Amino acid sequence: MRWRMIAPLAALVCLSGTAAADPIADFYKGKNINWILSAGAGGGYATYAHAFAPFLSAHIPGKPHIVVQNMPGAGGIRAMLYLNSVAPKDGTTIGLVHSSVPFAPLYGTRGANFDPRQMQWIGSITSAFGICVSWATSGITKWEHMFEREFVVGGTGAGSQMETLPAMLKQLFGAKVKIVSGYKGGNDVYLAMERGEVHGRCGGLVSSIKSTRPDWFPEKKIAVPIQIALQRDEEFPDVPALIEFVKDERTRQILELILSPFEMDRPILAPPGTPPERVAALRKAFSAAMRDPGFIAEAQKQNIEIKEIPGERVAEVIRRAYAASPEVIKAAKEAMSLTGTTQ
Repeated sequence: MRWRMIAPLAALVCLSGTAAADPIADFYKGKNINWILSAGAGGGYATYAHAFAPFLSAHIPGKPHIVVQNMPGAGGIRAMLYLNSVAPKDGTTIGLVHSSVPFAPLYGTRGANFDPRQMQWIGSITSAFGICVSWATSGITKWEHMFEREFVVGGTGAGSQMETLPAMLKQLFGAKVKIVSGYKGGNDVYLAMERGEVHGRCGGLVSSIKSTRPDWFPEKKIAVPIQIALQRDEEFPDVPALIEFVKDERTRQILELILSPFEMDRPILAPPGTPPERVAALRKAFSAAMRDPGFIAEAQKQNIEIKEIPGERVAEVIRRAYAASPEVIKAAKEAMSLTGTTQ
């Protein structure tokens, strides 16, 4: 009698253990996640990824090891093409791409053969606002100078913010901008500024500069002639925002579309076709990692700005941009389509 009672009880315990098993943890346990970056080593994107990776890993069930891999090229499009067509679609590969990359197909950028609306957006580590920076001795230190003399900026390829934003300044607002293209990454442009090859760079640069060139702002090695933004940021209260130069509603709509990437400045994604339950787990882990006191302390230590942008919000920003009127999209494309000279 006693054995007949114990046997069913043991079976029940066994079944309970099976029911409590976590298939997500079972899948990720002992595995690596390859994290593909669309930028080179040593820049702002790499700084964010290496700071965030251990905390993201800790919050994914099974605690997989995250391996950061740099895949720069074509203004970030090379990495996105890999994520879209080549990367495993099982949750073991994620990406961190330039925020301008999801909008490249919208503007017909050459080689941008992917649909960002099919990607699985995990979240963005921060939002941002754009600025142009110039070397302090370049002679371009105020917004007026950009309209009076040639402002030479470095770029990494068609479709990247480092080229589309200065092109827009020239085409839409009349700034005397010259783009020198062909640099491998933002860090190479910073080196070019130090060597005097170019005057400056435009883009979402504040966090990048603070983390990779922490002496530049406090030692006034660079100037900020203009903010490429819809309002002045309190960090640069005396520097005009580009919206202040807008004179009509059509230009405002074009500018708002062009500046959409800043709402999701460090976007993380999984390839299309990644199982939804693993996407959900990655989104949950992303949110937990963003709020982890350890990551918050690490961000402060590395002088990087963080702000949790949920994956659903990233997807909505992209959907909204692709729903813009054809006329506004065409005008925005024309405003940003200025081919840089090769360095």
